[in-house]
Amino acid sequence: MATIAAGSAEHERMLSMITGFWVSQTVAAVADLSIAEHLEGGPLSAEEIASREDSDPGHTFRLMRACASLGLLTYRPGDGKFVGTALLGTLRGGSVNSLREMALVQTSPGHWLPWGKFSAAVREGRAQTHATHGVDIFSYFSQNPDEAALFSSAMTNLSSPVIREAVLVIDTGGVDTVVDVGGANGAFVLELMDRIPHLRGAVFDLPHVVPGAADEARRRNLSDRFCVVAGDFFESVPAADMYLLKYILHDWDDDACIKILENCRRAMPPGARIIVLEMLMAEIGEPGIGALMDMNMLAMLTGRERGLGDFDGLLEAAGLRRTNLTAIKPPYHVIEAVAK
Repeated sequence: MATIAAGSAEHERMLSMITGFWVSQTVAAVADLSIAEHLEGGPLSAEEIASREDSDPGHTFRLMRACASLGLLTYRPGDGKFVGTALLGTLRGGSVNSLREMALVQTSPGHWLPWGKFSAAVREGRAQTHATHGVDIFSYFSQNPDEAALFSSAMTNLSSPVIREAVLVIDTGGVDTVVDVGGANGAFVLELMDRIPHLRGAVFDLPHVVPGAADEARRRNLSDRFCVVAGDFFESVPAADMYLLKYILHDWDDDACIKILENCRRAMPPGARIIVLEMLMAEIGEPGIGALMDMNMLAMLTGRERGLGDFDGLLEAAGLRRTNLTAIKPPYHVIEAVAK
């Protein structure tokens, strides 16, 4: 192995990797202090933002100075004010491509603490949520409703651009009722309902989750065609013409995935379909988020990211067969399946 000199490109790149969590927490502080929202109306000084947020003025300036180095802000030395960049706009709550809640939830205890024991996850071959929280992550969220709501919103942050592409390729011919299985805030089914006016939709999720979906349906003026059903997809799911499973199967090991799919298969009336929206793992060494998301699964849950052959195997074991595959925003794919 070649010797790496201090100051070399490799040295600098590794230093950036090692200190990556500094950036994560800096970005989370920006989201927490609503800096994107404050600057939406125009340039402000650190002192002005500190006054609005009741934060320390000196520390707020230091945070914003760091943000200028990260490309989130630009600084005007003439009047000492900061201006938000397009990158900062992704931390503005409610914007179409917002990642605000994603920034906050990834740095909150539910995710942050298990990642602190990541080497143990690799050595032991199991997620570290029990080691840090005493329960699995979904039980943790049921005990911490504020963080659970943040997580649901973060998943909407992450999936919204993908959903907008997915609904354009899903064939809803002959479909009247759609159930978003484990659908959290209902972003997937509600987007589909927005596009197809006759569809009736539902979110099926845990009791502490479904109120958020009902709220989102009201916000979109879709409550008249929408309902929520509380339950456990390991026990059963409601009957529907179409089932949506977005980022569900990657959370679970193969046996659990087969159980979820079997329950969908059992509830399916003739002609019903299942739509699975997931990443497909790229070839080893190809750039992309898939391999790192797989590390997140390793730290947090029993699941993993999979290739197409893996998904075909799960479908086969549950009495289903794949009928269509559509690539959308890389590395995401829409997998359609029906009963065998």
